[in-house]
Amino acid sequence: MPPEAGQSQTDREAVHSFLDDRPDAEATLEAILDVDAERETWTFEDIPADSGTFGELVSQGIVEKADGEYRLADRDAVVAAVSGDAETVEQGDSFWESFEFNLDVSVDPRAMAGLAGALVFLLVMRITAYGSVMRDEHVISPGNDPYFFRYWMEELLTRSSGPTDWGVIATLPEGMEGTRPLSHATNWFVAELLGGGQQAATTVAAWLPVVATLALGVVLYKLATVLTDDPRVGIASVAVLATIPAHAVYTGIGFIDHQIHQYFWLGVTVLSLAWLAVDLQERRDVNASNDAAIRAHLSAGWTWVTAVALGIGVGFSAHAWGGSPLVFIPLAGYIGLRALMDARADVSPAVANIPLVVGVGLGSVISYLLHARWGWQESFAAYTPLLVFGGTIAVLVLGEVWRRFDWPLSALVVLEAGVAGAGLWLFRRLRPEDVAQLQTRVDDLFFRDGMTEANSLFAAEYGFVFGPLTQTGLAFYLALVPLGWATWVAYRRYEPGWLLMAVCTWYFTALAGIQMRFTGQLALFVSVLGGLGLVYVLSAVDLARTPLPFQEEGPDTGSLLGSGTADGRRSISVGVPDDQAQLSYLVGIFVLFAGLGMVLVPSLVSQVTYSDAEYQAAVAMDEHAESTNRTYPENYVLSEWDENRMFNYVVNGEAETYGYAERNYDDFWASKSLDQWYEQSERKIGYIVVTGEVESSAIGGQSTNGGESTDTNHQQIFISENREVAVYAVRQQE
Repeated sequence: MPPEAGQSQTDREAVHSFLDDRPDAEATLEAILDVDAERETWTFEDIPADSGTFGELVSQGIVEKADGEYRLADRDAVVAAVSGDAETVEQGDSFWESFEFNLDVSVDPRAMAGLAGALVFLLVMRITAYGSVMRDEHVISPGNDPYFFRYWMEELLTRSSGPTDWGVIATLPEGMEGTRPLSHATNWFVAELLGGGQQAATTVAAWLPVVATLALGVVLYKLATVLTDDPRVGIASVAVLATIPAHAVYTGIGFIDHQIHQYFWLGVTVLSLAWLAVDLQERRDVNASNDAAIRAHLSAGWTWVTAVALGIGVGFSAHAWGGSPLVFIPLAGYIGLRALMDARADVSPAVANIPLVVGVGLGSVISYLLHARWGWQESFAAYTPLLVFGGTIAVLVLGEVWRRFDWPLSALVVLEAGVAGAGLWLFRRLRPEDVAQLQTRVDDLFFRDGMTEANSLFAAEYGFVFGPLTQTGLAFYLALVPLGWATWVAYRRYEPGWLLMAVCTWYFTALAGIQMRFTGQLALFVSVLGGLGLVYVLSAVDLARTPLPFQEEGPDTGSLLGSGTADGRRSISVGVPDDQAQLSYLVGIFVLFAGLGMVLVPSLVSQVTYSDAEYQAAVAMDEHAESTNRTYPENYVLSEWDENRMFNYVVNGEAETYGYAERNYDDFWASKSLDQWYEQSERKIGYIVVTGEVESSAIGGQSTNGGESTDTNHQQIFISENREVAVYAVRQQE
């Protein structure tokens, strides 16, 4: 009797599972096939199988009872598993009939408890500046740039009538539509969901960076477990992320900027790519033929859900920040190398990567439509996903041709490089104005100076090796060995997931070597590889089982921080140390490797927070402006550029730009007479802030003792106890 429609796929999985557990039983199955072909039913005595093997066949439904005897429940499924012929399923079993959407809601309680603990640790490490940020009724964001995003979020809130008022973000004001439009739109939308108004904007400014980082932590946990099948590595990855100082600076409490959106969507994109790669690889490992593995991969519902997630990640990444094309370079590199890897393993690049093509194509459409309909993003950035999409199709087709004709792969490498060059040449000819925009971005990347974050992570002034220590703790060096291993296995074996990690990690290491501000992106990959390295170190001192990627055979069994499953499958669950000594050693080793980062996180974050004196100066100006009825621009604050937005945000709310302060503050400081300088200035100035060691002759060569100065145009209204900050109110001219 033939199996019911839709049952064949399940039966094939049962046979594959049986053979995974009993690889020596394949000959037995072949003998049973011969007997089953000759007889409609048969008995146990007719087949060369021991009672244990036969009992397992019956219990798994591969063999069923019929009229008092036995027969194969699905002969075609057994033939497909033994011979590897993906076409032996019955003719009526079309692609859509074999389509599956398995929803496995089972969870490992200990793994979830470990993840929760790691997320709590991540939360703690992202709120170390709580006291400096949450001040009375004010949220004093660290750094300078967050006030730009707070200014535009509040501007959008004043223009909108609720979270469904999409017209607000469809016609963004000039100055915010060109770069980072998605970041601004997301900030506004979340604030509207919280009720809109100043209180909601303040809440978003303070806590959205933390919430987004916790969401990124979940993404990284999933990425690590997808790559390793080891939840311990996922938990360790989140813990390592928590201790990376450079990442903490950009994602801590109050630091609302484009980085939080950029990091999250980069994480979603990489997770989607990794899931697609690993799912195909795992199906290839359990199927006897590549065609069967590809068919199973394409007929899985989660494959297409992941393809959609990839499209959203690509499309949203393009609009999260102005330098988004930099994110698509490793994506293009991975796709080109993936075509080579597939062709080498006799996996059809064109067919196996259909979900990847769909995802990148969907992302290209999202990116283009947001630009074409709403004017979002600079055109060269919005079109970059389209370039990657076109290049993807080209290299996968080339890879398919090379696989079919079995040509040398070295020639394909050269041809892929030629395709990339031809695409850029064509883009230059068709979109010269975009190339001009791109050139400006390239200049910012290679020739930007004047800011600490523009220095190299491996700068000579840090002794080449100490830059990574100050910016990542020991995480970078903990990840080096796993990075080398991932690069090696991607070169030697069919490991597309580790190929992805190797490409992205090397790429962002190179970018951080140009400007250390890219250490934030590098942190995502260092966290996963560092988490893998940390678990391996624990296994080396017998405090944990060896991580699955480093095991030659099935997993070790036992309970030391991880154990194999009862049926022997390659899977590791989270274990608990057996005694107090093991727990102490575990904590000690974690502190050894993560302790430097734990110390550096609050130290580095404190460098971008504002001191008590600076906060008190801002409040003093705000109170003085209110008592004297000064409104903008009469209450404009002139200060050094890197603190100008904060002062103006507190005093007058106008924090869009620090350009005037950047251009004029040094001239003011060098002037001999405030009166003369002010008369020649191009705008009204309400207050002047002097920071550093404030001397009695700090401003314009004029005395500051006693409040009134000999210069008739200003009055000292505040000076901190440690003389770190002084504020001068400029008398308003009639």
